[in-house]
Amino acid sequence: MKKISLLVALLVVISISSFAQLSPLSRGQLQFNLETGLSNRGMPILVGFDVGLNHDISIGAELSYRNYSTEWGNATYNHNIFGFSGNGNYHFNRILGISPNWDLYSGINAGFYHWKSDRGYDGVGKSGLGVGIQIGARYYWSDFWGINAELKGDNSVRSMKIGLSVRF
Repeated sequence: MKKISLLVALLVVISISSFAQLSPLSRGQLQFNLETGLSNRGMPILVGFDVGLNHDISIGAELSYRNYSTEWGNATYNHNIFGFSGNGNYHFNRILGISPNWDLYSGINAGFYHWKSDRGYDGVGKSGLGVGIQIGARYYWSDFWGINAELKGDNSVRSMKIGLSVRF
């Protein structure tokens, strides 16, 4: 009976300690992301970072670039879009009891996009503010390296992206 009680106590301690470690980003921990993907406005190239505020919440920033062409009237126009956005995410690992190798999150984003189009283009797509939401997941195959995928949409650009993450 003593062995069973000791075994139960050990399992409780292991469960509590593993539950406490279900955070993909600890407070103050940094994560850098390098991504590419698909969007309704060309193929984006993105670089960004996130910092953990606590076990469930992170904030971050992202720079992006994309280039695409459209036909308007009888001409083809090239467009370059530079973006800067900030984001806030809630990480579901702790409440869902998910391993820290995985990171399931969702959040909001806001940023500014600067559109540069060929001279004479008068169609849709002007510089301005973008506000939206994202949902994503990461898998860390080591303490530092991971792969991520995210769906993101705002009032200007909708995208799906995939990339590498490294956390410090």
